[in-house]
Amino acid sequence: MPDLNLEEEVSGVVAGVDEVGRGPLAGPVFAAAVSIDRDILPRSLIPLIDDSKKLSSKKRKILSDNLWSAEGVSIGIGRAEVQEIDNYNILNATHLAMARAVDALPFEINLALVDGNRAPPLSCDVITVVRGDSISFSIAAASIVAKVKRDRLMARLAMEFPGYGWETNMGYGTKGHLAALRQLGPTVHHRRSFAPVRFALALTES
Repeated sequence: MPDLNLEEEVSGVVAGVDEVGRGPLAGPVFAAAVSIDRDILPRSLIPLIDDSKKLSSKKRKILSDNLWSAEGVSIGIGRAEVQEIDNYNILNATHLAMARAVDALPFEINLALVDGNRAPPLSCDVITVVRGDSISFSIAAASIVAKVKRDRLMARLAMEFPGYGWETNMGYGTKGHLAALRQLGPTVHHRRSFAPVRFALALTES
């Protein structure tokens, strides 16, 4: 389970940073930066936080709401749009979203604990943490907040663009989503630099 050991080993103001949405065929990539004030953080929250992928959708939503309202928790959200993903590639767009999340915090931080093994160019020092959302409380919290933010956006977009199943697949390339791409063609929210979308676009143009 994630804990605060990493956060307690470093000095200065620290935030955990994680992203969600690198793999989908549609929608922006989101990142969150979460900074914890360990002196006033509700201790009851600590054992509840885990890697967002290990939590049910219902539990993620509850924990995200709890994090937004908890004392001692500060959150910044960043996103990179589909056009930025297509222009800069998904890795660079993810790093851009992370930088925006850090900059969206209400104060400057000294260090970011970033999930993964690639350090984004941030306005502070960076330590990468492989499988960080299973190790660091603040990274796991960021994974939850970013996931819920993106899922809620995709559910709203699903109402505007029905047929692709975004309310359940969140833009990932499920069998149903791929079939809809072939039948309906890509939307403005599809990532044209991703091969299945390019293929579907070629079909509609032929």
